[in-house]
Amino acid sequence: MSKGKPGIPKGTRDFDPAEVAGRDLIFNTIRGVYQLHGFKPIETPAMENLSTLMGKYGEEGDRLIFRILNSGDFPSKVADDLWQSKDALKLSARLSEKALRYDLTVPFARFVVQHQHKITFPFKRYQIQPVWRADRPQKGRYREFYQCDADVIGSDAMVNEAEFIQIIDEVFEKLNIRVCIHLNNRKILVGLAEYIGYPDQIIDITTAIDKLDKIGLEGVIDELINKGLSPEAIDKLKPVLLLEGTNPEKLNTLKEILADYSIGLKGVEEMEELFAIAGQTAVQCDMELDLCLARGLNYYTGTIIEVKARDVAIGSICGGGRYDDLTGIFGLKGMSGIGISFGAERIYDVMQNLDLFPEGIDSYTQLLALNFGDKERDHCLPMLAGLRAKGVRCEMYPETAKIKKQMQYADKNKIPYVLIAGEEEIRQERYALKNMHTGEQKMCSREEIETIFTSNPSNI
Repeated sequence: MSKGKPGIPKGTRDFDPAEVAGRDLIFNTIRGVYQLHGFKPIETPAMENLSTLMGKYGEEGDRLIFRILNSGDFPSKVADDLWQSKDALKLSARLSEKALRYDLTVPFARFVVQHQHKITFPFKRYQIQPVWRADRPQKGRYREFYQCDADVIGSDAMVNEAEFIQIIDEVFEKLNIRVCIHLNNRKILVGLAEYIGYPDQIIDITTAIDKLDKIGLEGVIDELINKGLSPEAIDKLKPVLLLEGTNPEKLNTLKEILADYSIGLKGVEEMEELFAIAGQTAVQCDMELDLCLARGLNYYTGTIIEVKARDVAIGSICGGGRYDDLTGIFGLKGMSGIGISFGAERIYDVMQNLDLFPEGIDSYTQLLALNFGDKERDHCLPMLAGLRAKGVRCEMYPETAKIKKQMQYADKNKIPYVLIAGEEEIRQERYALKNMHTGEQKMCSREEIETIFTSNPSNI
């Protein structure tokens, strides 16, 4: 065994009580908004069959899937020539039959196909669970992180897209994060690929232009050239990627550019309908038609959504889109779906960076009873039991110790109130209640203390 200092794998994190409190605030906010819109919770296993995941995320995504070694004597089942070839992909296929889930959308598609006879369509589900990606760790990007997904499957109505925009707006309004919702449509991108003469390279084109924020226009052009696009095609594409103006102005320009490409025009029509429906709701955040938005995932077929914080440069903090043929790869044809996923880790980093967490969020215990001995302890325990029965979070210091040490415990744990019961308090059948914020201390009966903590618990 190693005698070095223990640690955790790169790209993973421990969370202390304060961080858990902040994350719970984010999870509960998202969960609450999902439920207000009629979404129901599901959960799926941390591991899936490797065959379920492979081929669903594009070539780059497939390389980031964490594979799980088969149990038992798995090396003996691999031929010597395969070992000698050192072909990682072929070896992996023989050594691993399972993998950690890469996202929640593909497992959801598998869930729908597997349980289709128990589901009422359209099916609105949400799921808040961790996922794993063998990515290079960096700020805002982790190998283990939570996604907070919601999907509607079994409906192709554009009102679903508009509802997700409303959900995004409500969540970030509650979290006090200023955002911009970037929108595009895969059909528009297909139309543009036809317009520049490379319809068969839609994946290469979208993968490249999706990196515009990271590698810049020249980097995108270099990648497109490496993929075989001609200078003439790039000259036609470049003005579209740099298109400016209002959303209606951009859509009108696209109508002219894509006039001869029916699938591209269909995408423009869908975006016009989406903006019109969203305009009927009380959406406060900005919405922007972003023609560089592709998200690089093979299964999007219509609307594409990505959300970025306005006040912190951290990348996408929410994203999603429509995936009409996702369940078809598992044998269930004609099942249209759309979903979004909130990136809880990045949202946490944004809120921490902007100091948006409420004061006292990491205060778990509301009341600490000091311990001066067995007699004093026994005087306080029934009181604490009564308070807990009324929903008050309280505890007793476990040992008889100096009052300074016990008060330091309360202070370090941000416990707002301390209960003191010495000989005089016991004789009077009362308690001394000390406010740790103000230093005020007063004698109270059990009933008075219960009233203080239950009449307005939000102020405790």
